[in-house]
Amino acid sequence: MRLKGSRTLNLTIIYKKKEILLSLYKTLVRPLVEYFAAAWSPYYQKDKILLERTRHRFTRMFPELKFLPYEERLVKLGLWTLEERRNRADLIEVFKLVKGLVNNPFDMFFEKSTNSHLRGHSWKLNKRRCHMDVRKYFFSVRVVDRWNKLPQEAIDSTSVDVFKSRLQSIRDAQMSFFTDVPALY
Repeated sequence: MRLKGSRTLNLTIIYKKKEILLSLYKTLVRPLVEYFAAAWSPYYQKDKILLERTRHRFTRMFPELKFLPYEERLVKLGLWTLEERRNRADLIEVFKLVKGLVNNPFDMFFEKSTNSHLRGHSWKLNKRRCHMDVRKYFFSVRVVDRWNKLPQEAIDSTSVDVFKSRLQSIRDAQMSFFTDVPALY
């Protein structure tokens, strides 16, 4: 914070109650970091690491967690990595498109697979071929593989909230489901 002239004021948080800090982070910081993630999702590892640094810094604010590894701090705080949250948001958006809960038509982004001999759920999507990174990491291409790996139970969800809880169950059972590559944080 700038005061008169060139002097700066460093604000230090003295009272670090876990519930209050988590609430502040989820309300003030996370929306800024995740803003428009469905359209712009970083695909370079360096960009993912830069974004994740905000979460690193936040999790080190808790004195009792400061010296734990990053992954353990996230587990203790009940948080997902930003990459996991972006991938989860992508799946939720596809679910809304499949169920017709948004104004955008499903056909605008995806093509349902007509091959009935596939294993897995009944809403498999065809993945479009592309050669350039710009298209390869576009929403309608990057989400297809992860969507096709979902169990039928998740696809059959009756509402977005039920779908979200089933995604949480999938993450609890298979921690790496929402990550693209092994974490380098």
